[in-house]
Amino acid sequence: MLQFSDTSRILAGVVLITVVTIAFGGTFLLQVVRGKVPMTDFQKTFARAGHAHAGVLVTLGLVCLVLADGAGLTGLGGWVARAGVPFAAIFMSAGFFLSSLGRGVTKPNRLIALLWLGAAGLVAGVLTLGIGLLTA
Repeated sequence: MLQFSDTSRILAGVVLITVVTIAFGGTFLLQVVRGKVPMTDFQKTFARAGHAHAGVLVTLGLVCLVLADGAGLTGLGGWVARAGVPFAAIFMSAGFFLSSLGRGVTKPNRLIALLWLGAAGLVAGVLTLGIGLLTA
């Protein structure tokens, strides 16, 4: 039976709690679809993208925790493999949502940089985990 490291156990607990925020985002999107929240097409697209990225990356992040423990990754590489994807879920979603805030917005503001920061975390996490799995 797979034993979970304390790091993975704690990160999994935190990640699972964040699912509540994703569910809240889903209810917000229902309001948008029903026309109760005025948004530009650009804002609707970014809201959908932010919500979708959060859900998918949280799920992938949980899988990465199990795989990192299975490969026995420790140290800095273990932290990057475990935290990279959950970090990406937070920052990529924030980039979509925060860069499209405001009334009548039709293009992203400077907070789009958060999206790229999250993308870097995603790449670092999955690359580190992939190499760790291949060399374990």
